[in-house]
Amino acid sequence: MSSKLYANYISLKIKSPYKKYLFKSGIFYIFIDDNAKELHKPLNLKLGNLNSKIVKCGFPVNSLDKYMKLLKQYGYAVEIVDFSTNSLFNYEEYLFKTKIHKFINKISNLKVDSLSISEAYDVLEELKQEANNILEVTPYEEKK
Repeated sequence: MSSKLYANYISLKIKSPYKKYLFKSGIFYIFIDDNAKELHKPLNLKLGNLNSKIVKCGFPVNSLDKYMKLLKQYGYAVEIVDFSTNSLFNYEEYLFKTKIHKFINKISNLKVDSLSISEAYDVLEELKQEANNILEVTPYEEKK
């Protein structure tokens, strides 16, 4: 994975050399190469090796909010890279995408055959509230 990751990083840096690219790797988010060298000290992250030539630093996925706030305070432009789809997201778009994904998973995992009518109405009300909460924070402009 590291060679594909690094190739992706290099192609992104050629297009936008001043942006910082954060890659999700398993249960961690990582910065690599020059981004890692620049950001590990201000973010107080340990610098490690991705391989024998490339360095990395990172943090657990549950710390994303904390580090994104710090990066914003320091004035860094950060894009989150969804390596599975090779898509780039700013923080707000990424959170929105994550909420939508969780919402869809919740719906697809419902065991509708086992719900009573009363439980079904409760589930629908809960889903409606979640959908409204997601719509309130949408980072995308509505097209008219």
